[in-house]
Amino acid sequence: MKKHIARFLHEEDGVTALEYGLLAAVIAGILVTVGRTQITNFFTSLFATLASLVTEATTPPS
Repeated sequence: MKKHIARFLHEEDGVTALEYGLLAAVIAGILVTVGRTQITNFFTSLFATLASLVTEATTPPS
């Protein structure tokens, strides 16, 4: 049992995946912080356009 625990503690394969995950989280956090205004404008415009399209599609013809 000690042998298996020692091997697990010295194994470094999972560390690489964890490092990539942390790096991706940091980059995503920076992008959201820096581009907050642009992201807000993009989604506001997107949902306004979608709302307009849904309204046009569900409004009966006159």
